[in-house]
Amino acid sequence: MPSDTRILIVDDHEDTLYALESALAPLGYRLGRATSGDEALKQVLRGQVGLLLLDVRMPGVSGLDVVRYMRRVEQTQHIPVILLTGFGPDHELTSTAFGLGVADLVMKPIDPWALRTKVRYLFDSHQRHLALEHEVRELRAMVRDHAAAAPVKDHTDADEPAPRPALPHPDARVPPQRAQGAHNGELEQERT
Repeated sequence: MPSDTRILIVDDHEDTLYALESALAPLGYRLGRATSGDEALKQVLRGQVGLLLLDVRMPGVSGLDVVRYMRRVEQTQHIPVILLTGFGPDHELTSTAFGLGVADLVMKPIDPWALRTKVRYLFDSHQRHLALEHEVRELRAMVRDHAAAAPVKDHTDADEPAPRPALPHPDARVPPQRAQGAHNGELEQERT
């Protein structure tokens, strides 16, 4: 999980950008800003964006257009998005936004405490998800490497399944698994 991952705030009004940055500053996360949908897409595609705070209505590429594009691209489809709107409750907007997989739709003016709570939860959850995906990829590579290095034994007895090689535990503090045969009492017989 890259340490330079940031929250990207997108709004076409400078005063709103400043207010959102001020509201999120106490969290201590890195913040980025964009003033248009096009600029937001460019930054998201460059990577290192862990959450998007996105105004719905902007000139040119709207917030919904940005989300539609992000959901079609594999590298950006899972980035959480909070849409911001100043136009009050709108059933069609709400339906469209959640249909696109938006995490939340927040009405302006924004409650800074509530926004910080949502942002902290979504950003941290996304970072944990990325860390787990990375760990799974590493474990799969270890399994693949371990299986490729293991000698192939001829198991002609159909009643006895081939023993599975023990994999190292990802936590180095956990002792290695018992030797083969320990599960069925063979080691106990050898000791007596």
